[in-house]
Amino acid sequence: MLPSFVRTLSRTRRPHYILRMEHYSTSSSESPSKHKYVLIESHDKVGLITLNRPKALNALSTDLFHELNDVLEKFDNDPNVGAIVITGSERAFAAGADIKEMVDKTFAQVYKKNFLGDWGKINGIKKPIIAAVNGFALGGGCELAMSCDIIYAGENAKFGQPEIKLGVIPGAGGTQRLTRAIGKSKAMEIILSGRNFTAQEAEKWGLVSKVLPVDKVLEEAIKLGQEIASFSQPSIQAAKESVNQAYELSLNEGNHFERRLFYGLFSLRDKKEGMEAFLEKRDAKWTNE
Repeated sequence: MLPSFVRTLSRTRRPHYILRMEHYSTSSSESPSKHKYVLIESHDKVGLITLNRPKALNALSTDLFHELNDVLEKFDNDPNVGAIVITGSERAFAAGADIKEMVDKTFAQVYKKNFLGDWGKINGIKKPIIAAVNGFALGGGCELAMSCDIIYAGENAKFGQPEIKLGVIPGAGGTQRLTRAIGKSKAMEIILSGRNFTAQEAEKWGLVSKVLPVDKVLEEAIKLGQEIASFSQPSIQAAKESVNQAYELSLNEGNHFERRLFYGLFSLRDKKEGMEAFLEKRDAKWTNE
C-alpha cells in the first residue's frame, strides 16, 4: 500500500496532441516491449521515457530504475537523439521510492549493496534531460525530477520530500539538491515538516522552469527538447557540463572551467560553421563534429 499522502487522486488521462512520433527500439534486434516499467518513444531527435507502473503511481522500484538507466544510457549514445524527456502520468510523475521494497531491509543490507546507488547514474548522462511533471513527484519522485536538467510542471503537480513521515530522510539527493535549488531555510521547512508544495510554489522558488496546463506539459517539454536538439550536440553537452559545475566549484574556479570548455569548442567544425552561418545570415548546418 502506498502512503496516505498519495492515495486520493484523479483519473489518469493521456495528453492529446500531434507530434512526429516513432516507436524507439534500443537496438535493431530488440523490441520496445523488452522493458516492463518504462515506455520508450522517439520524437524527432528527442528520446521520450514514460515511467510505467500506473497501479503503483510509478513508485521507483529497483527494477524500474535499472530499466530507466538502461534506456538513458542508450539514448545518450544514440547520435540521432539530442535531448531526453522523462515523464509519468497525469496522476503521478513518480509517487516516491517503492516502500514495499524497503520496509524489511536492514542497515547491513542497504549498506553492503549500496541501495539507491544506481539512482546516481543519471548524473553521468551527457545529453540534457527534461522532466515533464504532472501529479505527484514525492520523495524519490521529487529527487528524480531534481536530477534532471530542466523541470516543466503541470498546474496539478505536487512536490515534496515526505520521508520524515516514514522515519527516515531523503536518500537520493533530496537534502542536497533541494537546498541548492531553493535555499536552506525553505528546504529545512519542507524536509523537516514533510509537507508537499505546489507547482506554483516550485516555480516561485526557482525549482521548476515553467508551470503549464496539465495537457500541455509533455508537449512543451518535447518542443523544448527539439529546440535544444537542433543545435550542435558537443556545444549543448559542454554548456550542460559547465552549468552543473557551478554547483561544485567556486566562482573563480567555475569561470576558469567555463573558459577552458569555451576554448575547446574552437576545435569543432560546428564552431566554424556556426560563426560563418551567422555572418552569412543563414541557418547553420551542424555536423556534431
